[in-house]
Amino acid sequence: MSKRKSKDASLPVGECVSQVQRIMRERFCHQKLPDKPYGLDSQYKHLLELLRRTAVHGESNSVLIVGPRGAGKTMLLRCALRELLELQEVKKNVLQVHLSGLLQTDDRIALKEITRQLHLENVVGDKVFGSFAENLVFLLEALKKGDKSSSRPVFFILDEFDLFAHHKNQTLLYNLLDVSQSAQAPVAVVGLTCRLDMLELLEKRVKSRFSHRQIHLLSSMTFPQYQETFRSELTLPDTFPDSKFSQEWNLSIKKLCEDKSVEEILQKSFNCSKDFRSLHLLLLLALSRVSVSNPTVQAADILEANRMSAADSKANILHGLSILELCLIIAMKHLNDIYEGEPFNFQMVHNEFKKFIQRKSHSIHNFEKPVVIKAFEHLLQLELIRPVDGGVCKVQREYQLMRLMLDHTQVMEALQRYPQCPTDVRQWAVSSFG
Repeated sequence: MSKRKSKDASLPVGECVSQVQRIMRERFCHQKLPDKPYGLDSQYKHLLELLRRTAVHGESNSVLIVGPRGAGKTMLLRCALRELLELQEVKKNVLQVHLSGLLQTDDRIALKEITRQLHLENVVGDKVFGSFAENLVFLLEALKKGDKSSSRPVFFILDEFDLFAHHKNQTLLYNLLDVSQSAQAPVAVVGLTCRLDMLELLEKRVKSRFSHRQIHLLSSMTFPQYQETFRSELTLPDTFPDSKFSQEWNLSIKKLCEDKSVEEILQKSFNCSKDFRSLHLLLLLALSRVSVSNPTVQAADILEANRMSAADSKANILHGLSILELCLIIAMKHLNDIYEGEPFNFQMVHNEFKKFIQRKSHSIHNFEKPVVIKAFEHLLQLELIRPVDGGVCKVQREYQLMRLMLDHTQVMEALQRYPQCPTDVRQWAVSSFG
């Protein structure tokens, strides 16, 4: 009896909310891989088979995974590697080298990273090599087992593959693909890129050594599938410690999916981008509003999360400006309208501002010129304005030509939300835009 009681005992609401947030964060922040990549069955089988042939049979391969950002390229690869490493013979034998075009910006850095990840720093020591190819061959030779008859398979995973094509002479790509083709050692080169024209970037000698295998991840998801993903991402698993709370939560999520306002937001999000990354950001913002007093996700939370994720960061900066800085922005918009988008300088903005002060001197303080210059420079630091010539031209700063990086609607929206904005400033802004 006591055992059954302890099993069905309900946890405090605070504890349940903490557990929910932990489970959901693991999902949304990609800390936990899904059991199987969603909607990518054929691509998954193809990639897994290629990697298995290298790991088990010692057959070298090269493949390119192509798809837009957030399509699931890394997730697909990580799922395939996870399944492969469950095989005992593979786990103790295969080596992985992960390189990124954003981090390894030239071949020397890449080679250093390959040496580090293969734990061969001591073997290389102070040796001097004549070429990149010699160094790479030496590293792969060093991996051979004691009998020197068989070498350990190596997976080279190159994230942002297109950036490696910009390296001098494409030496890294040439040598990796050359090794994979010449059967010196069992090597699989896996490239991840979001560029469809990737092969056009490769030199002829590199292209001839590539297997031309490509796995494309182009989303064919429909809106009902997107809604189902939304529901499943927010649903709690059966293993949740408090079954009563879990049932109530899952029921509330079901009702949430039927809400018309939530459906509209999902439709808008689906039309903009079908990737899971933007959906997870939306769900993460909604989840942050769950608390003891509000223990389930409500439609209002999704609406607020959507507003926050779609917020204009530049318009938000305007809310923190002083009245003087806001007046300068309005003066610049006024000049943009008069001169049809031609660049302006500080002197022109200051003259426009002085005209306004003379007309409405009773409501706005007449600032000294050095103070106005300081405000202008602050706008430059915030990148709300930028120099036309990139700041290279040796001109007095008052006469340096600038452009405004905001449009009409951004300024008007910011003025509407600006706390305690003087009426005269609002009227001036409206009159500026006709």
